[in-house]
Amino acid sequence: MGNSGYILYSGGANGAETEFGALAERFGLEEVNYSFEGHQIDRQRGVRVLTSEELTLKDVSLTYVSRLMNRKYSNAPIFRKVLQSICWQVSSGHEVYVVGAIQEDGTVTGGTGWAAEYAKICNKPLFVFDQEKKAWFQWQRGGWEEVGTPVIGHHHFTGTGTRFLNDDGRKALAELFERSFGK
Repeated sequence: MGNSGYILYSGGANGAETEFGALAERFGLEEVNYSFEGHQIDRQRGVRVLTSEELTLKDVSLTYVSRLMNRKYSNAPIFRKVLQSICWQVSSGHEVYVVGAIQEDGTVTGGTGWAAEYAKICNKPLFVFDQEKKAWFQWQRGGWEEVGTPVIGHHHFTGTGTRFLNDDGRKALAELFERSFGK
């Protein structure tokens, strides 16, 4: 297959990240799953365990994240590490694909929302499959615009999302990979 130059950056968690990884493997893409000591993940292919020093490089203020996301986040050290590893995922890819739900305030639900917000901050092309609306959206000109059928356009891309992946989300990811890599 001619897809060997592509790399998926993800976190290997159950749900959307596991599905992204399985599809990457099926289509012959490389896979890097950022993790850290003590973190439980489903995908073992391409695991990259971040050191404490590497995690610190992507440190983020939980107060800032809480304000940006319009919600309260835990101060637990494990949660901080999860946010830091998400920063590694997003900064490694040139495009970001997320599965979740877009809320009325423009943020995406759950911890996945931080990946979307960080992608906005980094000015990365950002696509979200909203499982509730059953449609793909792209962040453009400061807002979400529905897009029909995105295609992965960069060799290095990030795939993340909800742990509660449903059949619509699975189908959307399968179709995304088929459009992008099936020849």
